[in-house]
Amino acid sequence: MSFGVLDKVAESSQIDGEDEEYFAHYADAADVVKGYIMGTPVIALCGMVFIPSRNPEKLRVCPSCEKIKDALFLSGE
Repeated sequence: MSFGVLDKVAESSQIDGEDEEYFAHYADAADVVKGYIMGTPVIALCGMVFIPSRNPEKLRVCPSCEKIKDALFLSGE
């Protein structure tokens, strides 16, 4: 699995108690496209499994995915 392209942010929901919070998750771009087209599950950097179905630009980015993405980019320099 290649994480070279992290420009796609896919969305999912997490439920915390009664409040429902939606996050955009970082995942492999090819997997996200396939998930939108085929309806197949995608695994985000944080380990969340979701099926892409919404516009991720309207959602907050998952804090765990953000930390992992930053660590990957810092270690690659």
